[in-house]
Amino acid sequence: MAVRAAVLPAVNAPLRVAEIDLPEPGPGQVRIRLAAAGVCHSDLSLSNGTLRQPAPAVLGHEGAGTVTAVGPEVTTVAPGDKVVLNWAPSCGSCHFCGLSEPWLCANAGLTANTPYATLAADGSELYPGLGTAVFAEETVVPAQAALPLPDGVPLADAALLGCAVLTGWGAVHHSAQVRAGESVAVFGVGGVGLATLQAARIAGAGPVVAVDVSPAKEELARAAGATEFVVAGEDTAKRIRKLTGGMGADVAIECVGRAATIRTAWSATRRGGRTTVVGIGGQDQQVTFSALELFYFGRTLSGCVYGNSNPAADLPVIAAHIRSGALDLSALVTERIGLDDIPAAFEAMVAGKGGRSLVVF
Repeated sequence: MAVRAAVLPAVNAPLRVAEIDLPEPGPGQVRIRLAAAGVCHSDLSLSNGTLRQPAPAVLGHEGAGTVTAVGPEVTTVAPGDKVVLNWAPSCGSCHFCGLSEPWLCANAGLTANTPYATLAADGSELYPGLGTAVFAEETVVPAQAALPLPDGVPLADAALLGCAVLTGWGAVHHSAQVRAGESVAVFGVGGVGLATLQAARIAGAGPVVAVDVSPAKEELARAAGATEFVVAGEDTAKRIRKLTGGMGADVAIECVGRAATIRTAWSATRRGGRTTVVGIGGQDQQVTFSALELFYFGRTLSGCVYGNSNPAADLPVIAAHIRSGALDLSALVTERIGLDDIPAAFEAMVAGKGGRSLVVF
């Protein structure tokens, strides 16, 4: 059956919408009709080669939809079920899964390296972006990548749970382990940054300082939970210290993935505080520290993969906050678009404009 999809012909090539042929789900697979897909900066990184992705490919990893068919041996979901896509499903048997660290699963990315569909025009094989390929009307994924959607969560907005919200929530509650009353600085007010701000507010943090290069992001940031807003500049760390009693933030969370921003987040963190890096940077982005400052400041610097989350366990908790009104998924979305608009959404991310663009099918 042919469906429309946004295809990346090659790394650094422009996306083009084309018809693709999806096979019926095989053993352990499910077919999903997408309701919506978020346009994440990681998709841009896959398209430009910052992150490795075999091509040609259908990108997109933040999605939600309805199961239309299941293959043999699938017992976790059934046709008609509403699901959230998990782009990093854990295998449950590798070394990291054995350590209860499913976000580091050694086998989570294997699906992305296996062709899953073909171009309708010439039959050439296509790879699924981050194993999910949600920039399409329908996709086929392993059953463990389809998580049942908790009740009370709008299906289209639920796409954001697949990456931005789980990442931002986990950065606050798992990686940085923010406690009520702690000060938090969030660098980068895109989709993940907005989710991080909401998670920090829910955790009872204060003050919550949002940092971005664009003054236009202030309204978005404050609506998400920021109590202060700083336009990024050479004195960013100094200004954050001033807003936090001269000490620096208890926690700084970097959602950009640039060496200079990581370094600033580190400098804005108080002695003994925690700096968590969520943003994904390229290999050329080198961050340097002196041996003396590492000793003197006693800060903790940590990476954060997918929010260090266990999606199956975290989704019900997040859903409860959505139902209560504490977490507003729609506040992350600044554009609702179609498949043909994804290249423009990429350009907006490069320009630092807006929050999350959501492809609605």
